[in-house]
Amino acid sequence: MAAGEIEVPKEVRPLMLKDAKETKLGHRNGAIRQYRYGNLHIREYEDKYLVHIDKVDPLSDPLGHLIFDAPEVLIGLVSAALGGTKIASYVYNNSRKSKKDKQIAVAAALASSLVTGYVGYKLTKKVKNS
Repeated sequence: MAAGEIEVPKEVRPLMLKDAKETKLGHRNGAIRQYRYGNLHIREYEDKYLVHIDKVDPLSDPLGHLIFDAPEVLIGLVSAALGGTKIASYVYNNSRKSKKDKQIAVAAALASSLVTGYVGYKLTKKVKNS
């Protein structure tokens, strides 16, 4: 359970919010389903609900939500874009610039984007949770 989350056992009190909408937005963290109701984020598990309040509603302000509630995702995306661009540029500029070299640069960009994005995401998540 993350900091700021409240655990609500299903057998004690089933949580029914008629206006809450099921969503794919957010980290599932092993949940069966997720729901959102404004800033309220509800994760449903077999035996409980985990509930927390986000600072910004992702449906009304996605960028604000990334900045204030999920900076690890934003940092991961920026890291992926910058890492991929830099590596592709380096590989391409140091090649003979043939069609095969362009393909190698694209492959290097994709691979480095995945790696740098993942590293940026994990490091930011670790800092955020400490």
